[in-house]
Amino acid sequence: MKIYLVGGAVRDELLGLPVHDRDWVVTGATPDGMHRAGYKAVGQDFPVFLHPRTREEYALARTERKSGRGYKGFVFHTAPSVTLEEDLQRRDLTINAMARDDQGILIDPCNGKKDLESRILRHVSPAFCEDPVRILRLARFAARLAPWDFTIADSTCALVRAMVASGEADWLVPERIWQETQGALASACPAVYFLELERLGALSVIMPEISGLFSQRSNLSARALERAAQENTRLPVRLACAWVTADSLALTSVQTLCQRLKVPTEFSAVASLCAKALPHWMASDTPPADQRLRLLQMLDGFRRPHRFEQVLTACSLLQQEAGVTSALSLTLQRDLESCQTVKPAVLARQGIKGKALGEAIHKARLEAMDAAWKQ
Repeated sequence: MKIYLVGGAVRDELLGLPVHDRDWVVTGATPDGMHRAGYKAVGQDFPVFLHPRTREEYALARTERKSGRGYKGFVFHTAPSVTLEEDLQRRDLTINAMARDDQGILIDPCNGKKDLESRILRHVSPAFCEDPVRILRLARFAARLAPWDFTIADSTCALVRAMVASGEADWLVPERIWQETQGALASACPAVYFLELERLGALSVIMPEISGLFSQRSNLSARALERAAQENTRLPVRLACAWVTADSLALTSVQTLCQRLKVPTEFSAVASLCAKALPHWMASDTPPADQRLRLLQMLDGFRRPHRFEQVLTACSLLQQEAGVTSALSLTLQRDLESCQTVKPAVLARQGIKGKALGEAIHKARLEAMDAAWKQ
């Protein structure tokens, strides 16, 4: 039995990046042998084991054969006779198809180190086109490695376009699209993810609701998303910057996309609220107090201030990149602080109930806002 460090850990080490997760491939072993050595099986589709002490993943070397459409249409083969080189040949990109043995010697049958030094993202083999998830992974790696000026090889671009044209991208399931998209949003240059998907012809298939927003880097969505990443905003803010536009179809498009991709509420709520509220930021004039109070209520500022702050951040970024000057975010933050001095429970103890209580709270909050701006 031999054990090799593989994939991302080797790639990141060669790039001089911190290594957070390490994956291992085991050759010359069987599932029974791994169990006897104390490893715990966790893989469903193929044998993957957790190390008894480090809890890192150890996978038996394997080959795979296409048996159907989509990313699950594969038959995997593991046996002690499967070599490390055979295992590496089934991987997506050459920079992810390197390994180190227990002596630290680099094993690089696909010339990944050369592509790493040349800053090229290149597919390992034509088998790349058998798994549509690799389209998303390619775009995500382009986004993650953009600060190091990585580009996609022309041959890989041509292969991806052929995959899209053949309908392979149609088999991507919502969960995997969202998983890769969320990972891309966390990268240093998340706009590159959408820009590359658009350039490769995949965005119109995967996210038709936003196709065209990333036709070029100078577009509003790309600029706002890049700015959001530069300012290290939370991921829901970045998603809102990517998906929200100022046109009348923005809200419908965002809600449809969030529902179809099963986007978690913490993301979809910020994006939907941003789509509802953005027209107020795109107007140069600050709304009157009554409208601002209703905006605070619509954005759920009283119950969910954390979400409210994220919506304000996203709207401000989109507003700034659109070249609109307004202090609405700061105004609403000050309005919310003023309104928080009003205690609904105090009014309720005065015997005010039902609709009258709501009207009293609304009036008191308006008065508090007015008083604060007169100070």
